[in-house]
Amino acid sequence: MTQLWAEDGTVVPVTVLQVGPCQVVQVKSKDGKDGYDAVQLGYEPTPARNKGEGDPRANKPMRGHFARHGAEPHRTLREVRLNLGKGETAPEAGSVLKVADVFGEVKEVDVVGTSKGRGFAGNIKRHGFQRGPKTHGSKNYREPGSTGAGTSPGHVTKGKRMAGHYGDARRTVRNLEVVKIEGDKDLIYVKGAVPGARGGAILIRKARVPRS
Repeated sequence: MTQLWAEDGTVVPVTVLQVGPCQVVQVKSKDGKDGYDAVQLGYEPTPARNKGEGDPRANKPMRGHFARHGAEPHRTLREVRLNLGKGETAPEAGSVLKVADVFGEVKEVDVVGTSKGRGFAGNIKRHGFQRGPKTHGSKNYREPGSTGAGTSPGHVTKGKRMAGHYGDARRTVRNLEVVKIEGDKDLIYVKGAVPGARGGAILIRKARVPRS
């Protein structure tokens, strides 16, 4: 994250997001065999085969998919549903979408991403449980305590908050304010934080239930 100065002199915490350019790989139509309107967007072109150590690779099925639609392989491929109104048309396959074309007049966006994976975590870190006493002979410093009754029902209730896998889950942050757009660099500045690690793939869409 970074910060920008507003016109009234206040500091605005922002996250800088690289949005595109995204190539339209495939267009699906409600009138066709798919039965719904959508587009497949490809982000960050990648070589079809390894050209050196560390280079990404598109496998054979994906190379065939891109070639069938006349597009070059991309590292990230996402499908976005379209809600076309009367007289509106979907973008053509092979065209490139820029951030200014899609979010030029948008004031709020929803950001969908995958939260940071933190591995196996205990109940205190994962759920914010209170620890036990440190003195007077206590032996339950970080233990979860009772997980349910005994004979009846005789098992741990489904959904009980316990230790387990923490993070690495799909999360959506809604109604983030768009502070600034740099169309020449395909950058969008949003107020606040977004889910995921730095450099991770995210999906940005117009706010479904905007506050303004």
